Amino acid sequence: MSLSYRALALLLRYPTDETRAALDEAMAVLQKDAALPHPIKRALARLGEEIGAGDLYEAQERYVWLFDRTRSLSLNLYEHIHGESRDRGQAMVALLELYRSKGLDLTANELPDHLPVFLEFLSTQPPAEAASLLGEASHVIAALGERLHKRGSAYRAAFGALLALAAHPADSEALAALLQEPEDDPADLEAMDRLWAETAVTFGPSDVGCPKAEALVQAMQAPAPARARASA
Repeated sequence: MSLSYRALALLLRYPTDETRAALDEAMAVLQKDAALPHPIKRALARLGEEIGAGDLYEAQERYVWLFDRTRSLSLNLYEHIHGESRDRGQAMVALLELYRSKGLDLTANELPDHLPVFLEFLSTQPPAEAASLLGEASHVIAALGERLHKRGSAYRAAFGALLALAAHPADSEALAALLQEPEDDPADLEAMDRLWAETAVTFGPSDVGCPKAEALVQAMQAPAPARARASA
């Protein structure tokens, strides 16, 4: 399972010659994972083909169009909870300290709440703990998967795989609240400029069914039995 987290992190990174060169190995890992249903494996294979086939610049443009120019599809997990508020910054500092305590040092241009970075961290943890931590973010992951499904994007397969690996499903109330948020249109440049100019936009509620970023950090730091009791 730890290799599956790394393989999914690769699929969700910006496509480069290096990531494309590692695609075959990543796809082989995912196809062997018994925790992934066969329909998801088939969808992952299609995603791998889309990333690896054709012109690299077209693959990069698809990625940027989805994840960099569409804030409602941001791969920065805490952005969907705190937006660009001070709370997000404080939570990221706590998450970064947690990574360091587990021996993971990030490069200067990596954000700790970026989903591929989070998955790389999970790949270093015991399987049960990693699945539990992933479950803490399952409502955000499920919302991203639903939005990608509406856009007909092959990237939805990666989020379906993550939900299959999570220890528990997304909280239905938290997921519904996230999906009620309006989706931004990357083709509307004026609207995108206005959206990015705002500094305290939040995607999803701060109180109802949507755990704060600090809760995710605390869940990561808590002993596994305590998290199990909390989830129960």
